[in-house]
Amino acid sequence: MEAYYVFKDLAIIIIFAKFFGILARKLKAPQVVGEIIAGLLIGPSILGLVQQSDFLLDMAEIGVVLLMFSAGLETNLKELLKTGPKALLIACAGVFVPLIGGALLYMGFYGMAPWGSENFYKAVFMGVILTATSVSITVETLKEMGKLKGKVGTTILSAAIIDDVIGIIVLTFVIGFKNPDSNPGKVVLNTALFFVFAIVVGLLIYKLIKFLDNKYPHTRRIPIIGLSLCLAFAYIAERYFGIADITGAYVAGIILCSIRDSEYIAEKMDINSYMIFGPVFFASIGLKTSLNSMTGALLLFSLCFVLAGLITKIMGCGLMSRFCGFRGMECIKIGVGMMTRGEVALIVAQKGLAVGLLTSEYFASVILLIIVSSIATPIILKVLYSKTPEETAKN
Repeated sequence: MEAYYVFKDLAIIIIFAKFFGILARKLKAPQVVGEIIAGLLIGPSILGLVQQSDFLLDMAEIGVVLLMFSAGLETNLKELLKTGPKALLIACAGVFVPLIGGALLYMGFYGMAPWGSENFYKAVFMGVILTATSVSITVETLKEMGKLKGKVGTTILSAAIIDDVIGIIVLTFVIGFKNPDSNPGKVVLNTALFFVFAIVVGLLIYKLIKFLDNKYPHTRRIPIIGLSLCLAFAYIAERYFGIADITGAYVAGIILCSIRDSEYIAEKMDINSYMIFGPVFFASIGLKTSLNSMTGALLLFSLCFVLAGLITKIMGCGLMSRFCGFRGMECIKIGVGMMTRGEVALIVAQKGLAVGLLTSEYFASVILLIIVSSIATPIILKVLYSKTPEETAKN
């Protein structure tokens, strides 16, 4: 293919992704849903305007790294450290119940797999996809109703932050163990060494960048240094520790999330993501989704996958909330608030495709889960809040 064809592909992707992204937002759905639908529409399954290429794959990989870096930058580290054991327990239940549920669902459809086999790790990976929580829809809904600062709203936000951290750690282990030549002890050691490296080197980098930020506040060199750190950590994580590059990018974001200009860095990263890398990544999910291979059995699996994704979050977070002392209706609100899925689930799925733990036809299941959870969550939350009085805020 001639080099200049990439310009045509990018132009089509950006125009369609933005149009359908805006349309989705008008319909009160997440913008990413519109961008994924755009990818489906222009991809080989429908119009065939754009074909997958190595260039688009590389662009999508940069996009996913930048998205995880931005997620790390937006993490409130002080809030994360001071959240009590309740949020931690709810987050753990919100990760491990869907993890087990997703794995059992896959084995129920495709047969039980012996421990350590390839099919076993594929089953576990389906569970890993279900662990991701995207509370942006929940946040908007609670904010609209004036409930964001209440006890339930605060708990959902805190648990969601911890949920993402635990989910990334679980993903790191699963990808590490997937390699047939991997030694379980070595995987654990490499993961531990990476986080030790991240803490030690991260503290030094944090102090250095904090000094530069204080000396040269709000200058373009700060976001440039931040982007360099993101790319360096993504490379180091994958190259030297055998850990997913997105883990390195996420950690880089957390390192910088407490400096004064963290929002300024995030703002500059968002420009890159919003203009090109984000649309290419989300549209690439649609491009990779194969509707031609959608059989009756796969459709049934997709519907069960969606139900499992919704029910396991409500069960895990709701039951643990009850254990932590929340009342009945509050437990259901927390469970429902944690059940939305979004870009993190797509990022995990993309990584699974890259390492051979997922095939493209299962992207349809993930997309369906995102659409259904994004539509269902605000409706259910509004119904629940209309039936119960305002809960008191935390002191």
